[in-house]
Parts: sequence; structure tokens; C-alpha cells
Amino acid sequence: MLHPALAPIVALLCATTAWGSLFLVGKPLLSVLDPLWFTVIRYLLAGLLLGALAQLFGSTPWRKLRARLGRLTLLGLAGYGFFSVLVFYGLARSLPSHGAVIMASMPFTTLLLRWALDGQRPSAVSLVGAAMALAGVATVANVFSPAQAADAPMLLGDLLSLAGTLGWVLYTRGAAAMPELSPLEYTALTAVAAWPWMLLAALVATLLGLAPAPTIGVLASQLPALLYIAVLPTVLAAMAFNFGVRRLGAVAGTLFINMVPVSVLGVHALMGQTPSAAELGGAGLVALALAVNAWAGRKLTAGVGGHAARRPQTGAADCACSA
Repeated sequence: MLHPALAPIVALLCATTAWGSLFLVGKPLLSVLDPLWFTVIRYLLAGLLLGALAQLFGSTPWRKLRARLGRLTLLGLAGYGFFSVLVFYGLARSLPSHGAVIMASMPFTTLLLRWALDGQRPSAVSLVGAAMALAGVATVANVFSPAQAADAPMLLGDLLSLAGTLGWVLYTRGAAAMPELSPLEYTALTAVAAWPWMLLAALVATLLGLAPAPTIGVLASQLPALLYIAVLPTVLAAMAFNFGVRRLGAVAGTLFINMVPVSVLGVHALMGQTPSAAELGGAGLVALALAVNAWAGRKLTAGVGGHAARRPQTGAADCACSA
């Protein structure tokens, strides 16, 4: 039987490994599914499960949805629509390992956006960590390679994925402004509120010839992969991550995001696809940057008694889980 002290660690490792698998399982789907329709189908399946969980474990979730429908819709479109569509349009042009490393840099995107929008200047150590993380992303994307011009489509894909993470950062900021919603309620209600608009966008894009609609045959043939993505990386990983964060704290939980690119590179290695030196070096830089940031955050928490430092980070960590 698993020791109680190990349970949150195992939960966080399972969650971050599941997110890494999202890129590996999702990449083949993009050869037969447009990213816009992929997002619509993914959140239809996940939304049904999340809605059922909110009904079972939430506190009057549908009344809360009606009271905050406009804001929850906009936040859901930012986090599920803008983020998912751009990331998977990027993944269609790039590699799963690149998408995983870019995802791991999101805590630093959050840091810089809070500085720009809220005037909350990060510490010098945090800025150094942010610079290291961005350098790691650029290294994985081969931005510094003399032959980069030959990989312009891949660079475009990585830039699309990086731009998409801004939607997720805005989504996590919205969670901090709604403390009356539990992490499960926030995740479920934003998905339910945004899904009709994502469907409308997909239908309009199809009518304009921009996004081909999937056939019944394609959906049937890809149903196992779609169910896997909806249930494991989208819903169960979210619950596992929240469990781990509530036991170990937001700083430690964020540190485990290191495992997303590591898991992707590890699976690639097991499949006989040796990671390049740039991918390994970039992933290492992002991991080191996250470790530096976690160390700085832990020192700050200890210095102020934990309350002031822990609360804003927890909001981001709780919501960073259903990407």
C-alpha cells in the first residue's frame, strides 16, 4: 500500500506525465483532425465528465454559472479555445517535445504578465529564472541554429504555441479573481460556458473553408485516442495535480511541471528517437529555471510566514492543471 507521504508525489508525477502524453497522442490526430475541431471534440467529451463531477461534488455549480456566465465564457475561451487551438496548430508544424517545453515555461509567462498588467515586479532571481526559461524554449526551437531558415515552419509552430500560452495565463489569472469557485467548479464551468462558442467558431471556419469538418468515419477511427485525451490528460490529470498541490503546496507543484518535457523526451528515447542536443539542453535550461524559481518562492514563503506568498501562486497552480 502506498505511503501517505508518497501519495501527492505520485499524483504529481502521474499528472505531469499525462500532460506529456497529450502531445505524443495528439500529434498523430492532427493529420486527420483540424486543431479547431480537435479542440471542440476534446472539450465536448471532457466537459461532459467535468459537468458530471461538478454536479456531484460542487456546491450549486449551475447557479454560479448563471451568475457569472459572461466572465466564465471569456475565460474559458482564453484557456480552452485560444490556448488549445494555437498550441495544436503549433504542434501540427512542430514536434511534441517542443510543445512540452513551451508548456513548461508558462509559470514565467505568468510572472512577466503580472508585472506588465499589475505592476507586481518580480524579484531579480525570478527574472533570471524567466530569462533562463525563455532561453531554454528558444534552444529547443533551434532559434540559435545557423540552419534555422530551413526549419521556418517548425519555428512558426513553436511561436504559435508560445503565443497560445498567453491564453492559459489569462485563464489562471481569472481563477485568482474567483475564490468562491473551487478548482473543480472553475475548470468545469469555464469549459461548459465556452464550448458552444468554440463549436460556433468551428462551424463558421468550416463554412469559410478554413477548417474541414471531420467525418463520422474519422471520429470513429480516432475515438480511443480522443477519449484518452479527454479523460486522462484533461480531467484526471487535473484532479491528480490539484491533490498534489493541496498536499505539498504550489511551489512544489509547479516544480513538477519539469516532468512534462522530460516525459516526452523519455518516451521518444524509448521509441528509438534520440533527442537532439538542442532539445536536451533546452529542456535542461527550463528545468533549472523552474528549480531556481521554486527555491526563490520557498525562501519568500518562509520569510513572510507563508500566507502572502502562497495564495497567489495557488490560484495559478490549481488551474494550470487542465491544459
